[in-house]
Amino acid sequence: MSNSQPVNEKTNLLNLTRDEMVEFFVELGEKPFRAQQVMKWIHQFGVDNFDDMTNISKACRQKLADVAVIEGPEVLNIQESSDGTIKWALKIPGGQAIETVFIPERHRGTLCVSSQVGCALECSFCSTGYQGFNRNLTTAEIIGQVWHAARYLNGKHKSDDRAVTNVVMMGMGEPLANYQPVINSMELMLDDFAYGLSKRRVTLSTSGMVPQLDRMGDDIDVALAISLHAPNDELRDVLVPINKKYPIKEFMASVHRYMEKSNAARKVTVEYVMLKDVNDSIEHAKQLAKLLKNTPCKINLIPFNPFPQTHYETSTPKAIDAFSDYLHRNGFVVVVRRTRGDDIDAACGQLAGKINDKTKRQQRRTQYSGDIDVRALV
Repeated sequence: MSNSQPVNEKTNLLNLTRDEMVEFFVELGEKPFRAQQVMKWIHQFGVDNFDDMTNISKACRQKLADVAVIEGPEVLNIQESSDGTIKWALKIPGGQAIETVFIPERHRGTLCVSSQVGCALECSFCSTGYQGFNRNLTTAEIIGQVWHAARYLNGKHKSDDRAVTNVVMMGMGEPLANYQPVINSMELMLDDFAYGLSKRRVTLSTSGMVPQLDRMGDDIDVALAISLHAPNDELRDVLVPINKKYPIKEFMASVHRYMEKSNAARKVTVEYVMLKDVNDSIEHAKQLAKLLKNTPCKINLIPFNPFPQTHYETSTPKAIDAFSDYLHRNGFVVVVRRTRGDDIDAACGQLAGKINDKTKRQQRRTQYSGDIDVRALV
């Protein structure tokens, strides 16, 4: 199996896709259909004790107990916002924590899932990037966020508007920088024996890792969102530094290649955080309209959510309205995202967790903070 472990260490079944689960049971001397039964117990009923799997023979349950576990990240705390948003802090090995957010709406419930401990891309307006980077999450740590949320919501909030109907890979980290565990986790989100979500209701957001995006088009079909945030390379090099490696033209070409392969991504969601006097002028709106002219898309304008030590400010409502109106008049679908969960630091760009930073970013940032004034690029 692809999720290998040291000899004598028990297999965490949350790490396994359906194909890997089938392989696991065959190696255990059991029939392949056991994989589907156990997957349903784990992912649909939230069971973490083999003895509760009543349609599995006692002998098989004992075998499983001897060689396997069902272990998600440990829940450290749960916070609920005044607007209904819920944030989980989840402990992972090494004394670190990641964050997961559930946003309830009238006809859907969206879970924002993390893929890394921190983020290595260092987008200058993002709290997660500010905290640095430690490591990638395993499949169990990624899908474990969905597992915990589903168990909590099914236990506490049984109404339809509390169910997880959508998952977005938009939490801590750049999903395509942790490629295979993210793909495996999304497979489980889509699997009818796990979470059974529609491919249009699972969305991966990327800042522009072009080779991995091209690869993803061959491996899975989910909706796509792109963290653009600037309409030209000069500004995006500062806001989203990976742009220096994969400039906008190259990134957008990859987006179009993915959309040609995908049935789920008939439109791409363009994420654009609104930063006062940085990227929010009408000239920027004109550049954005020109850039996206031939891209079927919906544009999400995201008011910047401040965090400690940032030098950015939120665009004024007047600037956001003018920016939005210009794009509307030029034929684009534009949504100004309503800030949710900011009273519990669960809003877009605010997720931080607890990270043992391997990048020494905090020290570098102290020296770097005054070197570039992005307003000079306007």
